[in-house]
Amino acid sequence: MIKLPDLKNTNVNGKRVFLRTDIDVPLSQQSTINNQQLTIADDTRLKESLETLNFLLQNGATVILAGHLGRPEGRENDLTAQPVAKWYANEFRVQSSQFRVQNVGGFDGWRISDKLFLLENLRFNPGEESNPSTASGQVFARKLASLADIYVNDAFASSHRAHTSIVGIAKLLPHYAGFMLKKEIETLSSLLENPKRPLAVIIGGAKIETKLPVVEKMHQIADYVLIGGLIAEQTKVLLKVQHEKVEGRKSALLVADLNPDETDINENSVENFIQIINLSKTVIWNGPVGKTEGNEDNHEIASYKLAKGIAESGAYTVVGGGDTIGYLKKIGLLEKFSFVSTGGGAMLEFLSGDKLPGIEVLTNST
Repeated sequence: MIKLPDLKNTNVNGKRVFLRTDIDVPLSQQSTINNQQLTIADDTRLKESLETLNFLLQNGATVILAGHLGRPEGRENDLTAQPVAKWYANEFRVQSSQFRVQNVGGFDGWRISDKLFLLENLRFNPGEESNPSTASGQVFARKLASLADIYVNDAFASSHRAHTSIVGIAKLLPHYAGFMLKKEIETLSSLLENPKRPLAVIIGGAKIETKLPVVEKMHQIADYVLIGGLIAEQTKVLLKVQHEKVEGRKSALLVADLNPDETDINENSVENFIQIINLSKTVIWNGPVGKTEGNEDNHEIASYKLAKGIAESGAYTVVGGGDTIGYLKKIGLLEKFSFVSTGGGAMLEFLSGDKLPGIEVLTNST
């Protein structure tokens, strides 16, 4: 089990704390009388971070919240963190006279209260995604570190990225794991070390370049690997060749077939997946197995049938990935899952046995 520095054992009273959290929430355009404004479509990740934030504030810290939204190329107005700042202002019942735009140590941001600030989308600055060992990454890390006395990472979903606010700043300040991140590591570590078997892993979605290497590693830990979505259709032959090359422990591989219009996996594949799920004691799911947009009331699509089958299986069930979580919340099945991971790629990489840069740096002393 990975031993992370415990935030509860440190004195934060009177300290400035840089809290790297996961603000990468889905945004949508909402029409008002005068214009269009961005609103948060799903605030699950923000709610999950409140335990750490409340602990810091209640124990006398001044908190500088920071995170990223999307993958902007420079400054993009539709990826501003302003809707997130407004969400926190509403959560803490801040009066409109207190909430305002404010420069924080040379960074654009918002003053939510006397003790709480949020920085603008960190990825608007090219130094954020720079390698922390490069000159630009080091300059940005020092600038971020100058804002605080203590660094806390509570962004598990970003901890597989060696970005400046995840790795660079942690090397410069006393650092701790937030409560959400700690819970993620403890829960996923227990799955990795001693899962109830049979263990089935379901991987869907369309991010082939990131998920294909993970699929290969899943053959080493799972009893069944089930592949659906576009990743299944576009890499079917490669997946099977890859599976045959795996040495040592090898799972059973099932790659779904798509329906004629390629928007979903077909009926037979859904039935085959659910048969395996019903044999399993642990089920891990990441990525819808077909198109889910605009299908709130359509219970005939494969992702709905699959979700319902997993929820009713009686197995220990784990789900991760923003698209999957958002869909489960929309159809009212999210609470039926045993554990909801805030990470998608981070969850799969951790379960694959990879060392996550954001976790590794926390285990080292400054």
